[in-house]
Amino acid sequence: MDNDDVIFKQVPKGVYVPGQDLVVEQSTIDLHAPLKEGEFILKNLVLSVDPYMRIFLENGVLKPGNVMGGNSMSVVLRSNNPDFQKDDLVYGKIARGRFEKYSLVSAEYAKASYKVRNQPKQTGLPLSNYCGALGMAGMTAYGGLLKVGKPVAGETIFISAASGAVGQLVGQMAKNLGLHVVGSAGSDAKINYLKEIGFDGAFNYKTDDIDAKLTELCPNGIDIYFDNVGGVMLEKAIDHASHYARFPICGAISQYDDLKGGYPIKNFHKVMSKAITIQGFHFTQYTEELEEEFLENVAKWLNDGSIKYAESISEGIETMPQALLDVMEGKNFGKQIVKVADL
Repeated sequence: MDNDDVIFKQVPKGVYVPGQDLVVEQSTIDLHAPLKEGEFILKNLVLSVDPYMRIFLENGVLKPGNVMGGNSMSVVLRSNNPDFQKDDLVYGKIARGRFEKYSLVSAEYAKASYKVRNQPKQTGLPLSNYCGALGMAGMTAYGGLLKVGKPVAGETIFISAASGAVGQLVGQMAKNLGLHVVGSAGSDAKINYLKEIGFDGAFNYKTDDIDAKLTELCPNGIDIYFDNVGGVMLEKAIDHASHYARFPICGAISQYDDLKGGYPIKNFHKVMSKAITIQGFHFTQYTEELEEEFLENVAKWLNDGSIKYAESISEGIETMPQALLDVMEGKNFGKQIVKVADL
């Protein structure tokens, strides 16, 4: 059987180039070969495309020739592993799902990298949601807001990249908790979407004066800044932060292609004078404690419409390299998904 694989070819020389740094190559897989103890075969259905992948291309996690890894939803075709039965839906966790049409998974790799996730059979929600709102992005939003942001009703939260996979969830969750919610994004269409899903204010960082907008939309200062971009926006948030503000640092997408060391924050002394808490975090810190309630709550909110979730879905595994560039350049709208196959 032909098997298409997303292959890491080389470390980007600055801006990531699809078709050069990541390519799709054809291999073969025997779907009917005898399975060793603990092995199983997956048909990969949807893939999650996320900004952290850009970091993977140069930090040594991947070696040239490796299959790209990321979160995914798949179905078990055949199995010799009692923990993964035929027709189980499986989540490729911690960015280790293999980006290919079919995967032969060893017992050792399965334990660290995959988890049975049959909830879509009960919730009726699309599989793509389990790579976004109910996957790593959702857990990042849920844990980062509650555990690092420590929201209090009446406070002001500002979210950068607010229409993205994580930001749109943070904003809606914060609004439901009684916060004043402000976001930034890079197009007027994205700003309109933020207002449609309940943000109290939003602005286009490409065309608006950031200082003027933060002064207007956050008149009492920023109590929580949920940072997805780093760079200039982080510096501006420090300027407008209230005393004892909390800054969950989720990402720094504006810096990932910068080979010169990144943007130098010039007002870092204000972190001390305002007693700001700046804390980086990873969703895995909170998975054991929060995952069960997270999956239950967010599935309920999606089904009853109290939270909406925008996705950009490209068709075919061959679209994955370009989809990553779209994420890096902000051309996608919401969570970027690649649909590989139907269930």
